[in-house]
Amino acid sequence: MQSFSDFLNELTSGFTPVIGGEYKQEDFAYIDLSENNRDLLKLEVASSEAFSIFISEFLKNRDKKAAYGGYNELRTLYNRSQLFNNTEANRNIHIGLDVWVPAFSDIVSPLDGKIHSFKDNDNFGDYGPTIILEHVIDQRKFYTLYGHLSRKSLDNLQVGAEIKAGDKIAELGDFDENGDYAPHLHFQIMENMQDKIGDYPGVVKKEDLDMFLKNCPDPSLLLKI
Repeated sequence: MQSFSDFLNELTSGFTPVIGGEYKQEDFAYIDLSENNRDLLKLEVASSEAFSIFISEFLKNRDKKAAYGGYNELRTLYNRSQLFNNTEANRNIHIGLDVWVPAFSDIVSPLDGKIHSFKDNDNFGDYGPTIILEHVIDQRKFYTLYGHLSRKSLDNLQVGAEIKAGDKIAELGDFDENGDYAPHLHFQIMENMQDKIGDYPGVVKKEDLDMFLKNCPDPSLLLKI
């Protein structure tokens, strides 16, 4: 049977938007937010405002409109949150793709699907409002997750509602509703939801990494940013 990663890679032939508007592939710049980025040492990472300025300056210096990155990235910035930084969890490896664009940007579905579940994961440092879509293509079922949305994005949603590729499904939230982050979309693909509803880990610990990477391949295979 074809691997899930190969299946995703063949679903789209080129750049596939997940942010609405006039974004093109050349508008995106890769950003490294791993522990290897020494510029982060100068930043007060606990401050969502300081991080927003950091992202804005990064884009301005490169004449780009959006930043992306973060898959399988070891990050120290999660140390600010007890949700990740505690003796039981110790989670610091990011397994989704972050796309850094302004608050209230439109979020669109890259594929046909339906609403699987949604939830406001309102812990400090969590996803905040989250939507998960279910997709069935060529008899293969999988899921996409959209985190750090606005609260109004969850209004009037119905589980099972049909979604077409390119449909607006949400708007990005600002720091006061998105888990206290600079505005960005956390986009993740899961082959198996493992019975979770409205939530799925996007940051994991090293001991569990192999399992999560197998279930959650690189979203760039689909989006081709």
